[in-house]
Amino acid sequence: MRHGMSYRKLGRTSSHRASLFRNQLASIIEHERIITTLPKAKELRPIIEKMVTLAKEDSVHNRRNAGRQVQSDELVRKLFETISPRFTERPGGYTRIVKLGPRRGDGTEMAILEFVDYELGKTESAKTKEKKAAAPKKASKKAAEGEGTEAAEEKPKAKKQAKSQAKKQAKPAKPKREASPKKPAASKKSAPKKGGVKGAKRGS
Repeated sequence: MRHGMSYRKLGRTSSHRASLFRNQLASIIEHERIITTLPKAKELRPIIEKMVTLAKEDSVHNRRNAGRQVQSDELVRKLFETISPRFTERPGGYTRIVKLGPRRGDGTEMAILEFVDYELGKTESAKTKEKKAAAPKKASKKAAEGEGTEAAEEKPKAKKQAKSQAKKQAKPAKPKREASPKKPAASKKSAPKKGGVKGAKRGS
């Protein structure tokens, strides 16, 4: 008899396997759809379904229990406020596994794990609408900041110009000096060379 077949070890230690499932759990809550290998999808499916069942009853105790597995306040809030209300009338089976076939390279079986009510087109259109709605707000903020900086730069410039004009008006204008007539250039006399003229006698 084969013992210890209740779960897949996936070639990992216990701590590594727990960390893997925590990361995948956070990803499926955030994106509501992940692509992984088929054994990992089969192991993750009961974990995410237990989390959705836990989130159906919103209480501090349940939120703290969810926070032990999902270490993000935003994702816990999304799980309790947006995901679990969609399955209030559903007793179980919140996710589905869609097989994709073998992966190119090592031939591992791939699969998609997603929520049952997930629709690709609607979620993408909602995300694009949110981005478009957020874009003009950012642009208006940048424009307001730009106008503020321009106004702040113009104020010191105007003050400097006003001060310079006031200084010019306060100072009396200096009288212009009349240009003095230029002296005629003295003609340079040719100085006699040392030793005198050749052949001249000294003395009288």
